[in-house]
Amino acid sequence: MTIQFQALPTDNVRALQRGGADAYGRKPERQLSDGDGVPCRHCLKNVAAGDAYLILAYRPFPDLQPYAETGPIFLHAEECERAPEAGALPEMLESSDYIVRGYGRDDRIVYGSGGVIPTVEIATRAETLFERDDIAYIHVRSARNNCYQCRIERA
Repeated sequence: MTIQFQALPTDNVRALQRGGADAYGRKPERQLSDGDGVPCRHCLKNVAAGDAYLILAYRPFPDLQPYAETGPIFLHAEECERAPEAGALPEMLESSDYIVRGYGRDDRIVYGSGGVIPTVEIATRAETLFERDDIAYIHVRSARNNCYQCRIERA
């Protein structure tokens, strides 16, 4: 089986970059990157030192429900190219480990699917999770802060 890492959709990102409201109905905050730990969820690369980025509340679920976590993410303030859907680990995943957790077709956590996984083992863990029929998609999240990083789908 093959997998695809997926960035945020360009239409949603462009709306935010143009001052659209985040998941809390607020305008994204604008900051300058120091080049350390500012991963853009659209191009899946880190925002370079001196470049502007946005901080905003993001909910990677279609509807409000008890499992629809909302949290902070970063985006380039200026337009960037969306990362292609690919099986290769995104450049921005530089930490030693991440939470990898499966979700069902109902957009709820599939209990027993989550774990803190070494970064080099994320793809293997995703392929193992996708052997289960109850896993529709996977989130990669920060192991330290639970921030959403990207989504993994079956290719």
